[in-house]
Amino acid sequence: MSDKAGIVAFATTLQELGWEIISTGGTKTALDTAGVATIAIDDVTDFPEMMDGRVKTLHPKIHGGLLARRDLDSHVSAMKAHDILPIDLVVVNLYPFKETIIKPDVTYADAVENIDIGGPSMLRSAAKNHASVTVVVDPADYALVLDAFSEHGDTSYETRQKLAAKVFRHTAAYDALIAEYFTAQVGVDKPEKLTVTYDLKQAMRYGENPQQDADFYETALPVPYSIAAAKQLNGKELSFNNIRDADAAIRIIRDFTAPTIVALKHMNPCGIGSADTIEKAWDYAYASDPVSIFGGIVVSNREVDVETAKKMHDIFLEIIIAPSYSEEALAVLTTKKKNLRILALDFAQQAASELPKELTGVLGGLLVQNQDTTVELRDTWDIVTDRKPSEKEVAALEFAWRSVKYVKSNGIIITNDHQTLGVGPGQTNRVASVKIAIEQAADRLEEAVLASDAFFPFSDNVEEIAKAGIKAIIQPGGSVRDQDAIDEANKHGIAMVFTGARHFRH
Repeated sequence: MSDKAGIVAFATTLQELGWEIISTGGTKTALDTAGVATIAIDDVTDFPEMMDGRVKTLHPKIHGGLLARRDLDSHVSAMKAHDILPIDLVVVNLYPFKETIIKPDVTYADAVENIDIGGPSMLRSAAKNHASVTVVVDPADYALVLDAFSEHGDTSYETRQKLAAKVFRHTAAYDALIAEYFTAQVGVDKPEKLTVTYDLKQAMRYGENPQQDADFYETALPVPYSIAAAKQLNGKELSFNNIRDADAAIRIIRDFTAPTIVALKHMNPCGIGSADTIEKAWDYAYASDPVSIFGGIVVSNREVDVETAKKMHDIFLEIIIAPSYSEEALAVLTTKKKNLRILALDFAQQAASELPKELTGVLGGLLVQNQDTTVELRDTWDIVTDRKPSEKEVAALEFAWRSVKYVKSNGIIITNDHQTLGVGPGQTNRVASVKIAIEQAADRLEEAVLASDAFFPFSDNVEEIAKAGIKAIIQPGGSVRDQDAIDEANKHGIAMVFTGARHFRH
């Protein structure tokens, strides 16, 4: 038993109910010390524990006692012939493989040594024979089992069936972690079998819509920089849509190192501001789109101070995420805002967190990809027009290119060097996204630049941009009609940069 919590009380009650208890190793020592009489595994198998405990329960007298069907005369006869006694209850905690591999200094040898063999074998044998055997893998189920024994003398078939199902989930998850660990150790990037395992973190009231059932599962190996790892300081429980939006928000802000605020709505940024202080960054982000930020999600990559908190408090927000909050700021934010969800997230864990692959469910399958974390900056650009961007425009183009990566495709964004001005997300044609972004940024286009997440398929995009007076564009390039776009830009004296990489976000 790797987890001995509650085992002494559990075993004591079993003994009082007339059960004989077989035990091994440290668990036997703990029970013996507590005055609970136990039978050593050696006395059952007539075979000594050996090889540092690697071999102790893998024996016919153990697995025969677990697997024998009590309703088959041939099984009963075999037990008598070989002096095998039936075992009606199995309680096992597996070696702590997960707890071992998450240690920062874990060695390969330590990981291997903490792969349990006998435990899963006993659990599986008992679970297979749940018609007769009760199997417990979770201390939370001790009370359930004891109540059944006390009141009825045995567990019901329905209870044994549910406990067996829990065992198979548990051993499957255990093996999935081992498989994942070994797959990484040997460098297999595209395994023929994908084994993933998650732990239920939160049963949700509903999903994307009230008619949809939903739950929130966390990766078995926690990701420190994630919404699952955030500490909630105030507000209602996060909803399905809250979690999706909050996840998108903390992805966006990873690409900004200066004090930055990101405001997000429906998984699209509606305002991004960077400045020397977080209060000024808030001013820029809010001014980007004071309408869309209402009811949105805000993430700050610096501590929220009291002055910034006062400004946040003035509007309705669903969620605020930050690495920390000053005591005064937290007091302001929670005043008359009992529903405002306030999350603290350790931004220092960004570098420490190994980025998990993205899993996207489709009917009949699963798509797997790496996260899009690259940002192509000026040293990789190709300036394709006669006019070159000024240094101020280059800074704005860099800001725009960081920002557009998270706009739903077809994605267009207009910014200056510190603030988003117009966002055109998710339209079915790119020129429509351009028009939306320009309309939103109207009257603020001086020194503005435009970024597109993918290439312009036609020159009509550049025509619309020229009409607005925008003088610098950044886009991936790669269209068969690139030259048409370049010619149109040259015609209007627009500087255009190709990055050579697109950032679709569906």
